[in-house]
Amino acid sequence: MRHKPRTDPEEGSAEPLLDNPQEIELDDMDLKDKNKDSDSLENAFSRDGNVSRSSEESQDSFSDRHAVLREDTLSVFELIKAYPWALGWSLLVSMTVIMEGYDLMLVGNFMAFPTFQKKYGRYYADIDQWQVSAPWMAGLQNAAGVGSFFGSFLSGWLVQKFGKKSVLLWSLVALSAFVSLTFFAVNAAMLLVGEALCGIPWGIFATISPAYASEVLPRKLRVYLTSYTNMCFVIGQLIASGVLAGLVHIDSEWSYRTPFALQWVWPAFLIPTLFFAPESPYHLVQTDQYDKAGLVLKRLVRESANIDTEATLRDIIHTNDVEKQLSAGTSFLDCFKGTERRRTIIACVMFSGQCLSGSSFAYNSTYFFEQVGLEKQLIYNINLGGIGLALVGCFASWFVVIPYFGRRTIYLWGLAIMASILLLIGILSVRGSEYAFGIAQTALTLLWTFFYQLTVGQLGWAIPAEIGSTRLRQKTVCLARNAYYIISVASNVIEPFAMNPTQWNLKGKTSFIWFGTASLTLIWGYFYFPETQGRSDLEIDLMFAAKLPARKFKGYQVSVDKEETLATNSKDSGSPI
Repeated sequence: MRHKPRTDPEEGSAEPLLDNPQEIELDDMDLKDKNKDSDSLENAFSRDGNVSRSSEESQDSFSDRHAVLREDTLSVFELIKAYPWALGWSLLVSMTVIMEGYDLMLVGNFMAFPTFQKKYGRYYADIDQWQVSAPWMAGLQNAAGVGSFFGSFLSGWLVQKFGKKSVLLWSLVALSAFVSLTFFAVNAAMLLVGEALCGIPWGIFATISPAYASEVLPRKLRVYLTSYTNMCFVIGQLIASGVLAGLVHIDSEWSYRTPFALQWVWPAFLIPTLFFAPESPYHLVQTDQYDKAGLVLKRLVRESANIDTEATLRDIIHTNDVEKQLSAGTSFLDCFKGTERRRTIIACVMFSGQCLSGSSFAYNSTYFFEQVGLEKQLIYNINLGGIGLALVGCFASWFVVIPYFGRRTIYLWGLAIMASILLLIGILSVRGSEYAFGIAQTALTLLWTFFYQLTVGQLGWAIPAEIGSTRLRQKTVCLARNAYYIISVASNVIEPFAMNPTQWNLKGKTSFIWFGTASLTLIWGYFYFPETQGRSDLEIDLMFAAKLPARKFKGYQVSVDKEETLATNSKDSGSPI
């Protein structure tokens, strides 16, 4: 946060608020004034955007603000030492996402699994192969996504009413029951229903995890733990790949039932563990449970860390009240009003970019490898190595990329590189179908996986939790994740038809489709995705309220003098989008 000395207002040289495109001047705000009825907020603010306060009250607020800002002076490793309990609980909550990553890899790669093909597919004499038909492939791969879509919406409503902890625990209980349908499925229809029902709690987990991490951790740690949600997704895929590689040669129904049964392990471990987890302090503040929020903040910090949790609580209350002044409500409809509309669109596109960059192509790689002529055991071994490479990409992102580059830079360069790789895969497919070309396409697919996890895969989870206002964070993440699910369903319909030898049979040429969508997302991101690295929740609120173009966020100055505020009518504020 940059500090800039202000001109003494008595000298008469202070500039009007928002007239200078390189600065927002922030003064005192009366947090007790909650007037929302005036369209211009004239009753809440004076003409120059300030509200008079007593000098004693202003000095108290000034002290609170700088007590909180002490966290910004600590390094990442110092913050890890100061917030071990917040870090631990965030890690455990994010582990719920392992199950979704596990199942996504499981079902997508079962399509090339011999015993699964015989159980849920049929024999095609013209190609002398057992295959799950393209419509059933699309249905089975999309069932969990459809369930997750509704689970995500339910999450936004349930969390507001019951809190994150209760919703997580009951969702784990529900998942334990729904897994039974997939394990005992006697036909493809029963499996589809089981996948759809399992998707409901998975959608809840995927939206609560990044939001929880963003609300229990200090600012500098948030990007690591929100992106850790993606790492849990990869860990789930890695476990599934190992299980599949180990069971591919078992010629019985247990080769595909065993992987389903393993999904009972996670609820058995997480339910008794998360029973003791603290509720989000932001949720407690938004429901006026200030005493409980204070106790939670004390639980999250090491006692010897010298962190003033009371000042942290006042800062959360302050940010909540500022967002009320800026007309940030708490309903899904509020996500599409005023400046919130722009923030919601950015979150949705950035999360959807994970699919639009070609993940449906690369993460169904075993089926693709089968179509280019690789042997079964080699396919699953390569797939396991590819997921291991993806995990390396996650760690490299944490230690080599995120600390040194901005969100916008990482995301856009990642899209550019992945689009180039997809173009090369398509060109190689056009050139020929020899085995050597298949190996080259396989290597490029693994390279795509590495760069995906290095960039878009990590930040796709972190950006929605960071870009939304605190009062709408959970719902912004829900809407962003649902945008992802919609695009995922569409891509998982296109992908089987494009790859299946009984349908379009495009093989590697399928990558041309995803090259196009990745390129379009890159162009959109260049014009509309802002840089938010190093910004507090309040700074992000104020810059969006100022209606800055995306490319000006990085160099924009937010000055802090006493208490932070912005006089703007966000109810009728426009949007660069």
